[in-house]
Amino acid sequence: MSLRKGNVFMGKEQKIHLRLSNLQIVALGYFFVAIVGTVLLLLPISSSAGEKTTLLEALFTAVSASCVTGLVLVDTSTHWTLFGQLVILLLIQVGGMGFMTIGIQFLLLVRHKVSLREREVMVESINASKLGGIVDLTSKIFKWTLLFEGIGAGLLAIRFIPEFGLKKGLFYSIFHSVSAFCNAGFDLIGIKRPFDSLVSYSNDLLINGTLMLLIIIGGIGFFVWDDVNTHGFRWKRYSLHTKIVLTFTAVLVIGGGLLFFLLESRATGAGMGVEERVLTALFQSVTCRTAGYNTIDTGAMSEGSKMLSMLLMFIGGSPGSTAGGIKTTTLAVFILYTACGIKREGRATVYGRTLSGDSIEKAVSIFTISLGLALTATLFICAMQPLAGIDVLFEVFSALGTVGLTTGITRELTPASAYVIAILMFLGRVGSVSLATALLEKKARPPVTSPEEKIMIG
Repeated sequence: MSLRKGNVFMGKEQKIHLRLSNLQIVALGYFFVAIVGTVLLLLPISSSAGEKTTLLEALFTAVSASCVTGLVLVDTSTHWTLFGQLVILLLIQVGGMGFMTIGIQFLLLVRHKVSLREREVMVESINASKLGGIVDLTSKIFKWTLLFEGIGAGLLAIRFIPEFGLKKGLFYSIFHSVSAFCNAGFDLIGIKRPFDSLVSYSNDLLINGTLMLLIIIGGIGFFVWDDVNTHGFRWKRYSLHTKIVLTFTAVLVIGGGLLFFLLESRATGAGMGVEERVLTALFQSVTCRTAGYNTIDTGAMSEGSKMLSMLLMFIGGSPGSTAGGIKTTTLAVFILYTACGIKREGRATVYGRTLSGDSIEKAVSIFTISLGLALTATLFICAMQPLAGIDVLFEVFSALGTVGLTTGITRELTPASAYVIAILMFLGRVGSVSLATALLEKKARPPVTSPEEKIMIG
């Protein structure tokens, strides 16, 4: 048996095709990154003195970092050494920017011509709509990411260097800037109090403002950056995608902040001044969209705030970004088509444009698969452990939306439940619909139209 081009094994009587689809390559790429991260975190040099890392802890952390989630079984600042933290930082950067983005930049650096197949995989990796200009866009993504993270680190250094010293303060600034921009939610502030996230900075405008801007910029998507960079602040010239993303992002941030302000007035915000309540409410509204940081005790939130958090986590960020969730554009399609049905109009229109016919089909698929995964996982974990249902549902939505927020049950999960959460984090980063398509992808068959018959709806 001999190997020929195109990943095809030739035999005398049979031919076995091993060519992977673009979606399968993307899924396997993230899987490989997580496995490499697991191996590195299992090394003795990765754990602090006296700390033993189990396979589950290493795998869970590697998946959480490479899938830019932030859920952890062990405290990042106290359990891991500087080497371990650098591994986590690298995993976050690769997961947020995308392994294909970094890979293509390496090929360009060594002056290797990017093949058509590599361009196609890159398109799939960032969910781009066209092949043309993908290499240039990849270079822009790489440069802009480093620029935003650099500015963020510089601003955070103003606070962290005086508090932690030059070396540690600078590293903390870089770590949290990368983590925030990539919507990961990993933090090193556990050095003060383990698993406390940014609660000690709940009233710090510099820390909160910088992290919120990084989270929002990272979550609106690479295509929006490119559109804004090309057309400046001329709204009329933006693409429909950019207009929808910016509109719904603003509505969700402001609307979510207002609701959190009201819902937490008698809970975590009871002992705060008005300014701090406004800041924590806005931060919670932003971080629930897949960032994972928290400046209030998530477990002490009101039931209404937990429900709102789950809704925001389920929605997530925007396509082609570092964020997870079903995405703002999916939400937009649902709302617009619902409004269209109520008005008895034929097609949904927004900003003078008609949405394409297949948009609703894709939106329904994403919504149904994501919600089905969340409910199935919740039932499984509840069957395995006597945990509060709302806390489990919160944890599941956090994992699937690659958010990283928790009510505190992550460390109470049994190995079986922890593996379920890890799988959800992976699915959330790769995309549940994309992964299902990758696993079940077959050659297209000639369409066969069956007889049409109406059924009763509603």
